[in-house]
Amino acid sequence: MSNLEHSEENVNQTEHKRRVRYKGTHPRAFHEKYKEAQPEKYADTIEKVIKKGSTPAGMHISIMVDEILEVLKIQPGEQGLDATLGYGGHTAAMLNCLNQKGHIYALDVDPIEIVKTKKRLLDKGFGPEILTVKQTNFANIDEVAKEAGKFDFVLADLGVSSMQIDNPERGFSYKTEGLLDLRLDPEHGESAAERLSHITKEEFIGMMVDNSDEPYAEEIAKVVFQKMSKGQKIETTTDLKNAIEEALVLVPLKERQEAVKKSCARVFQALRIDVNSEFEVLYSFLEKLPDILNSGARVAILTFHSGEDRLVKKSFKQLKKAGVYSEISEDVIRPSASECNRNPRAKSTKLRWAVKS
Repeated sequence: MSNLEHSEENVNQTEHKRRVRYKGTHPRAFHEKYKEAQPEKYADTIEKVIKKGSTPAGMHISIMVDEILEVLKIQPGEQGLDATLGYGGHTAAMLNCLNQKGHIYALDVDPIEIVKTKKRLLDKGFGPEILTVKQTNFANIDEVAKEAGKFDFVLADLGVSSMQIDNPERGFSYKTEGLLDLRLDPEHGESAAERLSHITKEEFIGMMVDNSDEPYAEEIAKVVFQKMSKGQKIETTTDLKNAIEEALVLVPLKERQEAVKKSCARVFQALRIDVNSEFEVLYSFLEKLPDILNSGARVAILTFHSGEDRLVKKSFKQLKKAGVYSEISEDVIRPSASECNRNPRAKSTKLRWAVKS
């Protein structure tokens, strides 16, 4: 064989990719956790991570699955809607209840995760004959119903998925360095950094108070706008975290670390809600919801902060009084202690339900 042929053969061979190297005994950075990102291949690793009370990188642990199924009472042959597809765990559980008879429409606005989840569910045997996945905001349920018809059960999980929170490229978490983005659909709208660059200090204070009840809103806004007035841009998650830390020097030292942690979580939440118009979207969803339901249809909604829960509670109560819903949950249903131990991100979850008259 000539040297030229040898060269061509080497070019045609698939280049072997070495796994990501990391310092220490365990990977720390998101991109280093290659085993956690492949649950089908490294099941033992996934279970170890979950048992420690953590969420594996690139995964999402579905919350209150049993409680949701108990509320929805899904029967084979019914048509359902998962308004917030996410990682697809709830969707898969509901599809199993259908026993290959019926159909589920699943919606998600995230163009990155929806492709991965659609493939994940297809690999589980849930093809287009039983599952339709659509990239759209769940405020558009009326448009979906024009195509699909009315539904017998609906689920809306209003939480941000772990694979979005943990990926530093999405900018959802103050715990990792990344661009301050916070958009559920990074292809449309403005990022949180862009939003901060042209609102007033008063608007930022109002955003933090209204969206997350931030007690140090004025102090945080003061520091953020002082920095920006001096030409310091707030462009990354770390930029914002550092500004919050600076603003909370007034907190006694022994309490400061915990105060910073809680304020960071609240401020990032407030920005995320604003950037994605989450309250407006939820209000539109709740307003349109009765019109897409068959008589006797059941609805389950998971909320993760008081603002969301207030909107859902108010809507359900008003519509029951008006005779639109025959039954609603009088009290919220909370995850069990064992679930919260296994998945700490479940702790703030509240489940409410309603039945269409």
